[in-house]
Amino acid sequence: MPRQPAAGCTTGKQGREADLLDWPNTSGSVVVSAINVTFRQRAWVGIAVALAAAAGFALANTSANVAYQGGSNPLTVAATRFLVPTAALVAWLRVSGVSPVLPKRDAYAATALGLVTALYTWALLRSFSSIPFALAILIFYLFPLIAAVIVAGFGWEKFSWKTGAAIVLALAGLTLALDVHGGNLSIDGVVLAFLAAVGLAVVVVVSSRLFGEGDARPLTLYIAAAASLLLLIICASSGDFALPHTIFGWVGFVAAAGFYGFAMIAFFIAISMIGPVRTSLFSYADAVLSAGLGVVVLGQALTLFQIAGIALVVLALTGPTLSR
Repeated sequence: MPRQPAAGCTTGKQGREADLLDWPNTSGSVVVSAINVTFRQRAWVGIAVALAAAAGFALANTSANVAYQGGSNPLTVAATRFLVPTAALVAWLRVSGVSPVLPKRDAYAATALGLVTALYTWALLRSFSSIPFALAILIFYLFPLIAAVIVAGFGWEKFSWKTGAAIVLALAGLTLALDVHGGNLSIDGVVLAFLAAVGLAVVVVVSSRLFGEGDARPLTLYIAAAASLLLLIICASSGDFALPHTIFGWVGFVAAAGFYGFAMIAFFIAISMIGPVRTSLFSYADAVLSAGLGVVVLGQALTLFQIAGIALVVLALTGPTLSR
């Protein structure tokens, strides 16, 4: 006899497909639902995209150091690197036949996020002159925890103990990997670095609410364009615009912009695929990769404590991923 659909099952083509997918195979096991397979595939692709973004940010940071050695400075690099994702997204959307124009409400929100992006970038750069670089980066990397608290506070996602443990473990590993020392501390520098962390957390969370699981590219375009415009204004008004004066400096300058453009686009795409908290967590891979590139490209040395810290960060990243 033909199998009768259970009570509550859908009918028609959708119901027949669901009925077929749940039909036991010859070995007696149940075929995995196509919806679950698609969800798992999307999650793993999202993780891969998030890690690719982290690699792009790491390469951008390493290239920026080469640009600094060639005569440029952090503010100039930061002001110009948003031009690449702006141009790339305009071209990509045009080729894809997707309109870059957002609804008025979303356009205002995306532009505001771009201004916040420019301000937190400026705040982080300013903090470097007041507190040790490693400490500023460590404070800045509180943003995954802040993002997790925000989404949990609004009830958008549950704050699981696994996520919290992974963030704490990653921060501990980052403390060792960055070899953080107190040095000459300034409350202004600490506040600036923390505000930068809050700024990025807000951008990550709000952007994820705007595009959901849809196309993240138009929103990313608005963010990049607004951030680039404001940073260029800040750079010009401060008179701190400095282009490289060596060939290697220009190579680093162009590479920093290119890698950052790729990383920024990939980062927001990853948010649309696996959510703001998990994407932020995988951003810790940036610090690990930056340390490795510092050894290979810049000739820097790592201590045993730094290597142990990197191992802790890797453990923090792989633990929650493999448990899902």
